[in-house]
Amino acid sequence: MDKEERKTINQGQEDEMEIYGYNLCRWKLAIVSLGVVCTGGFLLLLLYWMPEWRVKATCIRAAIKDCEVVLLRTTDEFRMWFCAKIRFLSLETHPFLSPKSMTNKVANGHAVHFTENLATENRHEMSKYSQTQPQQIRYFTHHSVKYFWNDTLHNFDFLKGLDEGVSCTSIYEKHSAGLTKGMHAYRKLLYGVNEITVKVPSVFKLLIKEVLNPFYIFQLFSVILWSTDEYYYYALAIVIMSIVSIVSSLYSIRKQYVMLHDMVAAHSTVRVSVCRANGEIEEIFSTDLVPGDVMVIPLNGTVMPCDAVLINGTCIVNESMLTGFSTSKGQLVRSILYPKPTDFKLYRDAYLFLLCLVAVAGIGFIYTIINSILNKVEIGVIIIESLDIITITVPPALPAAMTAGIVYAQRRLKKIGIFCISPQRINICGQLNLVCFDKTGTLTEDGLDLWGIQRVENTRFLLPEENVCNEVLVKSQFVACMATCHSLTKIEGVLSGDPLDLKMFEAIGWILEEATEEETALHNRIMPTVVRPPKQLLPESTHAGNQEMELFELPAIYEIGIVRQFPFSSALQRMSVVARVLGDKKMDAYMKGAPEIIASLCKPETVPTDFEKVLEDYTKQGFRVIALAHRKLESKLTWHKVQNISRDVIENNMDFMGLIIMQNKLKQETPGVLEDLHKANIRTVMVTGDNMLTAVSVARDCGMILPQDKVIIAEALPPKDGKVAKINWHYADTLTQCSNSSAIDSEAIPIKLVHNSLENLQVTRYHFAMNGKSFSVILEHFQDLAPKLMLHGTVFARMAPDQKTQLIEALQNVDYFVGMCGDGANDCGALKRAHGGISLSELEASVASPFTSKTPSISCVPNLIREGRAALMTSFCVFKFMALYSIIQYFSVTLLYSILSNLGDFQFLFIDLAIILVVVFTMSLNPAWKELVAQRPPSGLISGALLFSVLSQIIICIGFQSLGFFWVKQQSWYEVWHPQSDACNTTRSLYWNSSYLDNETKPDTHNIQNYENTTVFFISSFQYLIVAIAFSKGKPFRQPCYKNYFFVVSVIILYVFILLIMLHPVASIDQVLQIVCVPYQWRITMLMIVLVNALVSIMVENFFLDMVLWKVVFNRDKQGEYRFTTTQPPQASVDRWGKCCLSWALGCRKKIPKAKYMYLAQELLVDPEWPPKPQTTTEAKALVKENGSCQIITIT
Repeated sequence: MDKEERKTINQGQEDEMEIYGYNLCRWKLAIVSLGVVCTGGFLLLLLYWMPEWRVKATCIRAAIKDCEVVLLRTTDEFRMWFCAKIRFLSLETHPFLSPKSMTNKVANGHAVHFTENLATENRHEMSKYSQTQPQQIRYFTHHSVKYFWNDTLHNFDFLKGLDEGVSCTSIYEKHSAGLTKGMHAYRKLLYGVNEITVKVPSVFKLLIKEVLNPFYIFQLFSVILWSTDEYYYYALAIVIMSIVSIVSSLYSIRKQYVMLHDMVAAHSTVRVSVCRANGEIEEIFSTDLVPGDVMVIPLNGTVMPCDAVLINGTCIVNESMLTGFSTSKGQLVRSILYPKPTDFKLYRDAYLFLLCLVAVAGIGFIYTIINSILNKVEIGVIIIESLDIITITVPPALPAAMTAGIVYAQRRLKKIGIFCISPQRINICGQLNLVCFDKTGTLTEDGLDLWGIQRVENTRFLLPEENVCNEVLVKSQFVACMATCHSLTKIEGVLSGDPLDLKMFEAIGWILEEATEEETALHNRIMPTVVRPPKQLLPESTHAGNQEMELFELPAIYEIGIVRQFPFSSALQRMSVVARVLGDKKMDAYMKGAPEIIASLCKPETVPTDFEKVLEDYTKQGFRVIALAHRKLESKLTWHKVQNISRDVIENNMDFMGLIIMQNKLKQETPGVLEDLHKANIRTVMVTGDNMLTAVSVARDCGMILPQDKVIIAEALPPKDGKVAKINWHYADTLTQCSNSSAIDSEAIPIKLVHNSLENLQVTRYHFAMNGKSFSVILEHFQDLAPKLMLHGTVFARMAPDQKTQLIEALQNVDYFVGMCGDGANDCGALKRAHGGISLSELEASVASPFTSKTPSISCVPNLIREGRAALMTSFCVFKFMALYSIIQYFSVTLLYSILSNLGDFQFLFIDLAIILVVVFTMSLNPAWKELVAQRPPSGLISGALLFSVLSQIIICIGFQSLGFFWVKQQSWYEVWHPQSDACNTTRSLYWNSSYLDNETKPDTHNIQNYENTTVFFISSFQYLIVAIAFSKGKPFRQPCYKNYFFVVSVIILYVFILLIMLHPVASIDQVLQIVCVPYQWRITMLMIVLVNALVSIMVENFFLDMVLWKVVFNRDKQGEYRFTTTQPPQASVDRWGKCCLSWALGCRKKIPKAKYMYLAQELLVDPEWPPKPQTTTEAKALVKENGSCQIITIT
């Protein structure tokens, strides 16, 4: 085949897809059209559901560059298919582009990158394309993104702007002049409108899409079938239920569309001023912006409508929603509009279980046909009854029943302030066994508080001072630095800027005043920002401290003007300002930043000798430390010179002034919540942008790392100067000592606790900590080592947003069910990627997160997991109940088919509506258990315990139903029932004789009324209630069923009603349900059968399964690797040996754990080289293979 027939787009990205080209084939289309007519439209539905089949059935393969239709398949685990039609973008009628310029620009293609020079853009683009239609560009649209054909790549690709392939230098030098109107129009034609367009579909479109769901098509088929068999009432009931379900679903879906539309629309359109290439300022809507436009930001600020680079001036940016489907925010909205399928074992197993039911239905289908042919039944009846058995086995109400528990859990979550935009994720949250937490604003308070300062005098640290706002310090250089070295400004009269700067400025109590626009224009230069202390801190008059001015008496006015600002740089880890005190001849330079950086730029003689020790003491306690420095500038430095001076000239040879100590307090709920999670064997991990030692300290303070646990810091270094990548291992508590001495205390090496049972597979008391750079190096050069580090990694510091997402993926790769709790925009990717992401912010992060908590604390996490577990167990209970309901009714009908009988219309109605629906929607109401337990619910239906539960109940129900069916035929009074039969003539002759007269006028054409039908109906009706009670389990994941009052009342009412009509017949009810009279003795016999059935079912489910098999044979691998005990009581060993003996007696073999992290933990128990010892280095091999193999080298 032609190589061009298969390509890959978005390579290496989350939405990577394979692409195939096709052309429409008329003869295939004709055959398909004929098939659609012959199948009554069913083939059309099938092709609608299956895009791959639709394209392959109507098209033939073609080269991608010439195709009319593209077939897309995702390369992820879902392998989903999509199709799209190739369209043409015409440039012929564009007013700003002449045919000649169009020929130069495009030839059936487009430019996917901007060039460095706008003047050469036409020639550059012309070289890419070689086809013959210069006025048209080929493209297709998928998930709101346009993909254009590019002859250079020989593939489709989406448009990229100045954010890729263009250097910062080029942006300043070549793209800062603005665009001409013609170039703007051309780019707008290609890029389209700069907005996220969330269209709210019409009700009609949503209705059609919902109705064409396979579930509703199956219901439609069932309704038509039942109507032909004259089951009108039951068919009508299903129609009403379906309508209610469809209306409810449409309302919910449309409401979500409207909410998303309103949220996006609120940030979509503003008016902006754009600078054109000729210097003209044009005002346009933000939706008309294109890459390369130069915006003029107004002084009063604006909502930023796009990603942008600051070319000139200064500004303060606050995070807000950006626009455009190609931006990261646009990708978030697209992920909401086009979510990936939920990859959860429960749902995969549910489909597999449905296939099993279909197989059972197939057996019944064949049996019905054979039995009917042998009994010479009419062809029409055979078709109807054989198809009817399928609708009985696969219940139409199953999807609605399965979602009931999720809906109730969603309501309960809403009551406690947790909102959900992805209800299916609630079940998955029941499986979470690891939760990642952001630090600032999540585990700790949102922002820093000033704990105190520690000034330096005569190269010695003074004692810490808590109060900075006092008369003694008001004129000190230390306070002057705090007052001036920041990036604060006033926006609409409110002081705004970095929260850290705000806290520092508020602590000194000073006042900031900025020059107005009129003052700046009047003086024909930028007037400086002025800061001054409040008058109450200044005496009425004071002597100047400056020796050069001590002869002058200064008034009580003390102001400092900020002359020049060098903004904070994350790369340099510092900022500085040049300022002048009112009346001083010389200017001052102030600098603040990371203590190590500031100290390195100061005169060595001004830095205290114990600087490193003091700094380490603070960071170990979890404080954030900022250092300050100052120096007097030379008098020759004038205002004009300062405006053009380099920051490197200013930021050196400084005097070290001391430290500002900021405290990030733990939230009150944090320690308790983490303790609850640890007791439940749920791992906790910290992922933060803060520094390492602070993060480790906070992890210890909050209980994430216990006091006796060791912390191993993995410092990974990339390859450099021909040397391979390596990891240096340090122990956090002995980091300083180890660096000064080669002797290592053997007690510093963590202890391994080896257990005989996998159930108690608990390793160590050690945790790994690393920063973002080390994490990236490990992922790239130590792929074999990464899973082991994931098993014990607890603190990940200095993590960038994309690294947080990579961490979530790495944890998921070793089979953890990962939750993520964060509050900021930098958590968006991780919140979206996690199995259960919960945002503590109702702003940007909530767009990406399936869950949003109204209460900004992590107390929502255990609540979400509890509700998830309850919903998951409810789903299991409901699924098991619906499976039993299907099999019980299937077997009832199969037994009755053997005598050419069936259940009556109102019998079906009573069972399906009065019993099944009432039970399903009330048994789902059990609230979550009040606390988290160490045990986790199963993740899928295909597990030993659940299969045993279902199969045992099926055997029990079939056995007792068969007993009743065959036993009734052995009774002395039994005969083949006919309208004149009267088995209870001796006791109720008058009553039954009157009913017989009615029966004679209504012939029983379906042979519903007989003794077998009555017996099977009563026994099966009780069986539905019996299995409902057996499956309605409470502790440890749900509240006991007796606390579910609606369920209890419903079951009691149903029991009483069925007992009443069985033991004390009511003529009108018997007539409606088509029940015949049987002797009282047989009624008592049926009651005894039901009671024994109930006793056996409850004993098997609640005693044998829960007390024996669940704890011994089907005992799942518990996670508990991270909650440790140093000793094992003798009784625990006895219990473990007892379990092993019982398991051996039952013939069960010890299995290798399915979860990768459990398997790794088992391997590491016997690895003598793990954990790495202090002061050792792990080096990657010089030739790194695909598996990323590495070796450990001990450095002495």
